[in-house]
Amino acid sequence: MWVLLGVLVLGGVAGALMRARNGRIRAAKPGAPTLPGRVSGALAPEGVTLVQISTTFCAPCRHTRALLSALADKTDGLTHVDLDVTETPEVAQALSILRTPTTLALTPDGREVFRVGGVPRGQELLEALEPHLVPDSGKRPKV
Repeated sequence: MWVLLGVLVLGGVAGALMRARNGRIRAAKPGAPTLPGRVSGALAPEGVTLVQISTTFCAPCRHTRALLSALADKTDGLTHVDLDVTETPEVAQALSILRTPTTLALTPDGREVFRVGGVPRGQELLEALEPHLVPDSGKRPKV
């Protein structure tokens, strides 16, 4: 009985920790890895490019794709690129990607601004992007 109760408590704690970390924005580590050609070739010439690392059968990746595409369509200086690494796991390995979806915010020169593991939270993502976007008429969408 005590073993069962212990397993349930540990499972609950582990689930709560995973849920809290999902969608959290993490600042880039200094000395970010060199971008694979497939990624650097997808960067926009100005603003920020959100590079979504996905796999074919990832259900949260579809939700992330819809969220990021809509955000990029409504926001000046923001581009969204979705890279499926099912057939090219070396791209994920080179970028130290451990889960999908992972979203990288990259500058035109390939510098990583931040990354998000899991489905991003729209408003938090927009607030984190604000200082890095190209100035415009002051309009920013609410997500």
